[in-house]
Amino acid sequence: MGELDINVVKLKKNAFRVSKVRGETASRIRIPGGVIDAKSMQKIVEIAEKYGTGTIDITNRQGIEIPGIKLEDVDKVNAEVQSVIDALHINQTERGKGFPSSGTRNIEACPGKRLCPFGNYDTTAMAQRIEQMVFPNDRHVKIACTGCSNDCAKVRFADFGIIGMTEPQYNPDRCVTCEQCVNYCKKRSVGALSVVNGKIVRDTDKCIGCGVCVHYCPTRAWTRSKEHYFRLVLLGRTGKKNPRLAEDFIKWCDEESIMKIIHNAYAYIEEYIDPNAVEHKEHIGYIVDRTGFEKFKEYILKDVTLGPKAEVAKTMYWGGKHYDQYGG
Repeated sequence: MGELDINVVKLKKNAFRVSKVRGETASRIRIPGGVIDAKSMQKIVEIAEKYGTGTIDITNRQGIEIPGIKLEDVDKVNAEVQSVIDALHINQTERGKGFPSSGTRNIEACPGKRLCPFGNYDTTAMAQRIEQMVFPNDRHVKIACTGCSNDCAKVRFADFGIIGMTEPQYNPDRCVTCEQCVNYCKKRSVGALSVVNGKIVRDTDKCIGCGVCVHYCPTRAWTRSKEHYFRLVLLGRTGKKNPRLAEDFIKWCDEESIMKIIHNAYAYIEEYIDPNAVEHKEHIGYIVDRTGFEKFKEYILKDVTLGPKAEVAKTMYWGGKHYDQYGG
């Protein structure tokens, strides 16, 4: 199979990057949630040494790229990467043919509560659940999960950013009024706690559900709620056309509603994507810019039943870059 026989669109859909080196490509390995077992990593190393340059690139979205693969070896690499796809439970349309699409990017996640004391939920598990729902899909969508409002996963650069929240539970019988929670909420969060008559009071309107009070309380007077809540932020993006951060859409949202909203967004894309878009990969944010947010909101909230605590933005505005002429 020669270089001129390669269908570039098909190559990219099969999760191979077009290389600047003629006759070469790079295999893009999808790792939902950013967690991979050691045996699969060993297999990737083996493929890199056998077919590539012996190097591995770690991508910004927690995937892996194996550079230096000859175009004539693409089918061989697809066959050998099957064990990795199986181990990571990646959905396929045909075994042995590699990844069936590359439009929806790798679902990103910080370590979450598996490792981080600030994590309010299992980010990896949620990323893997989303992966099972949305992949394979050729539509250009970026989804990211972070365990708390520290946002180590930088989810405000994603189309759908999922930030973990908790509703702090206060037990006054365990409180010794050391005020450590008050001080740390002021230093590391939003200052939602105060002392009233020797006990701690939480301003529910100000609280962002970060869990800082829980982490720093020495007597466990503060604990996390058994319910998991989320702040959903929408339509952040980088790139050439007016890069911007995602804005808050819902806070105190439940997991099932998050899943339904993301699922609904794909129906919206199918309805309104520009049929003339290159490779049909128009970014979802550009589609919303064209149709208006209200149409997007109508689609994503279809058949969604939010919990009683949920607060939804009535409308949303994204800032952009605007410049004035400097000087006279």
